[in-house]
Amino acid sequence: MSQSLPYRPCVGVMLVNAQGLVFVGRRRNKRQPEHVSPGHEWQMPQGGIDPGETPYAAALRELHEETNVRSTELIGEAPDWYSYDLPTSVIKKNWRGGYRGQTQKWFALRFTGDDSEIDIHDPGPGHKPEFDGWRWERIDRLPDLIIPFKRQVYENVVRVFAPLVARG
Repeated sequence: MSQSLPYRPCVGVMLVNAQGLVFVGRRRNKRQPEHVSPGHEWQMPQGGIDPGETPYAAALRELHEETNVRSTELIGEAPDWYSYDLPTSVIKKNWRGGYRGQTQKWFALRFTGDDSEIDIHDPGPGHKPEFDGWRWERIDRLPDLIIPFKRQVYENVVRVFAPLVARG
């Protein structure tokens, strides 16, 4: 059944500060069905692509909606789309059972603002907060923080962007 469902097109953002650390937020709603592994609530900003929207425009919008951040410059774009499947038990509870998982286009953005610009509690206008905490984290730690079924995507993103982040 799940194999016949499409992937939901999404974007992800690796926001990197001047010290080469990456923004991660702790998911606010721990009762959402995709949180099947306690202790792995941390993730980078991500979200769906609206009809007619380019992936890069979606990445900037999602970043603003989740963090209030607008002060960025593009470091890089992942060459491929990375996909993950939701666990079967979660598919029916997410997106009304219409998707098997997500396929994501990732962007690395340099944060050019000050930490005071980050506001996860009152992010972009009209958007509910998605995170209840945030921090800057080393890039090599990211795959260990994410929910296990998304780990391969994070490993791909880290592999692709690590050389760009290291160059500063």
